[in-house]
Amino acid sequence: MIVNKNIPDHVAIIMDGNGRWAKDKGLNRIRGHEKGVESVRNIIRYSGKIGIKHLTLFTFSEENWNRPKAEVLALMKLLGYSLKKELESLMENNIKFKVIGDLNKLDSSTKSQINTVQNLTTSNTGLNLNLAISYGGRHEIVNACNRIIKDKKESVTVNEFPNFLYTSGMPDPDLLIRTAGENRISNFLLWQIAYTEIYVSQLYWPDFDETELENALENYNLRERKFGRISGNA
Repeated sequence: MIVNKNIPDHVAIIMDGNGRWAKDKGLNRIRGHEKGVESVRNIIRYSGKIGIKHLTLFTFSEENWNRPKAEVLALMKLLGYSLKKELESLMENNIKFKVIGDLNKLDSSTKSQINTVQNLTTSNTGLNLNLAISYGGRHEIVNACNRIIKDKKESVTVNEFPNFLYTSGMPDPDLLIRTAGENRISNFLLWQIAYTEIYVSQLYWPDFDETELENALENYNLRERKFGRISGNA
């Protein structure tokens, strides 16, 4: 465990590589997603243990609806099953659960399960766990603009605009981790990551563990976050 290090308040993760992990092992893609859930469970537990306050996981993108129908149905079934299975653990570990994204496309059963878990954990004061489901960064920004128009506001400031995003009330991510060696943002938290540090892991998500999270945090601690200012070492 990192000792005497700067632990970021908010870590966001693009969990990539479930399908490729399964393919490499001669398994079907759904098995890769099931294995990925195990990594989710471990990283949630460890994040709370080391003092991360907000953990946002890119679970299902707006673009993922374009995948084969059978895979989408299996993913929704896996999501619902996981929420039911993990509720007790969320309560025991004082974790507050929230979903960000456009949930209108979800089936009624999945939406009901999400609402149940959100409501039951709303008073928890430990790790804030955010799952981005049916989420797209561009869609989020357009949705925010439409909310502003609906409210008949003539203008908003840069500081006010985040209040209209799905992440209203959350701090911007300090660290964004992407797995599977991909160097793309993939339409994730486009507004929020303006000054976020990025770490790319070569591991597929099912292989991402506490040790690799530590590696990401060690790398984060080597960064000097200037936010446009001159370096203190200049």
